[in-house]
Amino acid sequence: MTASKARNAHLRSCVVLVDDEPSIRETIGFILDAEGIEVATAPDGVEGLSKIRNLRPKVVLLDVMMPRMDGYEVCRAIRQDANLLGTYVIILTAKGQKSDEAKAIEVGADLYLSKPFDDEVVLKVIREVFDGLPFAN
Repeated sequence: MTASKARNAHLRSCVVLVDDEPSIRETIGFILDAEGIEVATAPDGVEGLSKIRNLRPKVVLLDVMMPRMDGYEVCRAIRQDANLLGTYVIILTAKGQKSDEAKAIEVGADLYLSKPFDDEVVLKVIREVFDGLPFAN
């Protein structure tokens, strides 16, 4: 394997978490780290999209309500970027209306979870994505 392929394979094994709430970033970051999953975090959509484009992660966890660029905009940008094909996007948000979920699916999210969410469900989805398995509830 070439050095660049090895680097890309390594980067694809990480998760990028974009959430403006420090306690969410810390909590999820701790949980993923404890599972041996590399995680990069960002406090807003602009910084998050930059990290996503640089790291090209396999999984992105996105809050919806964030400063500078909301999660829907970030998700839409991910779906329009050919370098991010196959990125699995999970929306994690306090917005729990059916219309919010419909909008998340419309912009290309793979999964929509309302806060508070079950950590084990998030871990199960991430493991299945990393293993190439379809997520099943």
